[in-house]
Amino acid sequence: MTEKKKNPIVKLVLEIGPIMVFFLAYRLAPFPEGASDDERQLAQVIFATGVFVPITLIALAYSWFVNKHLPKMAVITAVIVVVFGGLTIWLQDATFIKMKPTILYLAFGGALGFGLLRGQSYLRYLMGDMMPLQDEGWMIFTKRFALFFFALAVVNELVWRNFDTDTWVTFKTFFLPLATFGFIMSQVGLFSKYEIKDEE
Repeated sequence: MTEKKKNPIVKLVLEIGPIMVFFLAYRLAPFPEGASDDERQLAQVIFATGVFVPITLIALAYSWFVNKHLPKMAVITAVIVVVFGGLTIWLQDATFIKMKPTILYLAFGGALGFGLLRGQSYLRYLMGDMMPLQDEGWMIFTKRFALFFFALAVVNELVWRNFDTDTWVTFKTFFLPLATFGFIMSQVGLFSKYEIKDEE
């Protein structure tokens, strides 16, 4: 029995779609007339978070409906979105949603680091079906990805603590996904060196 091939366009929409919806909801969010910049940005980010949380869950449910399988990273991301998004709305404090990427990257980086200490590549369990690499290649790639996650956590902290919400929303929407894409593309040499060739 052959595994159903995943549509890359659908996969991309499920991963990037909620982030773009968050950005659009933030830009189009209503806010009180005469509000200060701080009040406006708080109203916008709370409104956008209220849209972002259910959209993330809908994307997760659709992924299950189509593939009958939920990627572990997507599930972890959804849990953190619900927790920190819920706290943002409940406490009317944008700090929680701004910290969400930091917690997410620290969790992923910490998990990968824990696996490395045990001599295992947890990344291989998540991505092994997409990239057949030799064991050494997976260990190197996992080390680099763990460091990359930690770096993103630091950068996110620097941005949200030193810039306004407008800047942070743009950073989250565009810089973080592009940085991740750029990092993976920078590893093409590693993939080529340690690729397991299909004998067929």
